[in-house]
Amino acid sequence: MKKYEIKLDRRDFLKSSTMLGASTIAPGVFFQQLAHGRDLDEPASPKIRWGMLIDTNQCTDECNACVTACNEEHGIEDFGRPTTDTQWIRKLTLTSETTEESINVPMMCQHCENPPCVDVCPTGASFIRADGIVLVNKHTCIGCRYCMMSCPYKARSFVHENLENQLPHAPRGKGCVESCNLCVHKIDNGENNTACAEACQKDGHQAILFGDLNDVESDISKQLKKYESKEVRSDLGLNTAVRYRGI
Repeated sequence: MKKYEIKLDRRDFLKSSTMLGASTIAPGVFFQQLAHGRDLDEPASPKIRWGMLIDTNQCTDECNACVTACNEEHGIEDFGRPTTDTQWIRKLTLTSETTEESINVPMMCQHCENPPCVDVCPTGASFIRADGIVLVNKHTCIGCRYCMMSCPYKARSFVHENLENQLPHAPRGKGCVESCNLCVHKIDNGENNTACAEACQKDGHQAILFGDLNDVESDISKQLKKYESKEVRSDLGLNTAVRYRGI
């Protein structure tokens, strides 16, 4: 699994999106099945806002459990082309230019409260659920990639390859844009955890904590109250659902 090393001050990292990588634009549009959330008679609740707390102090160089788990959960293949391969989560190595100290930063869709990807989508394919999860409707995505260009975290990918042996809970399609969906199928099945968080916990690192940001009694809310955390690009006012410690 590929990792990306970036020499940049941590302060600059919080203000800049240039280090997060770029995605190549290529033609090709094919409509595919919509990845479903809850049934229509069980809508997502606006009382809940799902989110993550990532502790970079616990994220180690040699571990890629979160990336591997995400790829396996959603049937994502590595074709050896890091600039165009689908990546729902990737580990960045952030190195300070002054101290030369490095930290590992798992980066995925930040599930913004005010998502630019939703604002620029011409068809409404990019949308945000009542519980804060940002998704892509693959029926109406035309592959224009405006959302990819608008995302300051470079968190979305365009599917270039023909896909085979797709998983029933994670339909994907060539010519569509996709990104981390916080394992929406697991949430809607009542599991209330993501594959990456489960893998990180199982591996013993405890770097990723998932939960309901609106529930003051949830572990993630207690951790956010107890310890300092930051948004990446907080200056944009997006109010991300993914927060970081140690950056």
